Amino acid sequence: PVPVGVVGELYLGGEGLARGYHRRPGLTAERFVTSPFGDGARLYRTGDLASQRADGVIEYRGRIDHQVKIRGLRIELGEIEARLLEQDGVREAAVIARGAQLVAYVVPADAVDGLVERLKAALKVALPDYMVPAHFVLLESLPLSANGKLERRALPDPQAGAGAAAYRAPGSELECQLAGFWQEVLKVERVGLDDDFFELGGHSLQLIMLLARLRGALGIELAINDFYALRTLHQLAAHVQAVMADNDPSDELDLIFGALDELEEHNA
Repeated sequence: PVPVGVVGELYLGGEGLARGYHRRPGLTAERFVTSPFGDGARLYRTGDLASQRADGVIEYRGRIDHQVKIRGLRIELGEIEARLLEQDGVREAAVIARGAQLVAYVVPADAVDGLVERLKAALKVALPDYMVPAHFVLLESLPLSANGKLERRALPDPQAGAGAAAYRAPGSELECQLAGFWQEVLKVERVGLDDDFFELGGHSLQLIMLLARLRGALGIELAINDFYALRTLHQLAAHVQAVMADNDPSDELDLIFGALDELEEHNA
């Protein structure tokens, strides 16, 4: 039992309850459990999430197996899928978690030109940053099992999808160094110049860790608010390069020697 309005797993019981799964004792033991109320009855774990309203009506809130936890944040994949299906040009959609990243698979209803960009923009308005998928893959159809259900394990790797953004590798020494910082903080294997820190799953705590690395390794002070305008690796590298140029030690030496010359002239 949970309080009114609190989401919990929905259990079924009563005289109409089945005995179990036919010739599947393991699954029966997992799904058909003894009631916690001490009455000796059996209950069936549906795997559905639900909450009870004040008037007693039970509202469906999604599936437990569609919930994932990424970097401490609980995400309902069904909510992202619902937002995608609301968009024009989307016939089918599925979202899964691969490692620490969300991947959206979309079957377009019509032309695909600019579809991924439109979907990203729409999701950023409707959902928090951490729920916007890092990758979008366009497919002709979603893989289905023999009984017509979505086969999530058969969804392709996002790097092979037609909707995946082209990868641009870091080139300069500074870009490679910054990419290394991102990989360490975000726990990802690869970072491209056009990758967005937050779309890769970054959150505020990881941002603070990244800024600390910039300060410790490069002596660069960057405010959190300023970083939101430098979300891609390319933008960050260009900004850091400019700041380092402005802080050229030779400029400071020129100022010091100039001051010494003025002091010598004054003493003379």
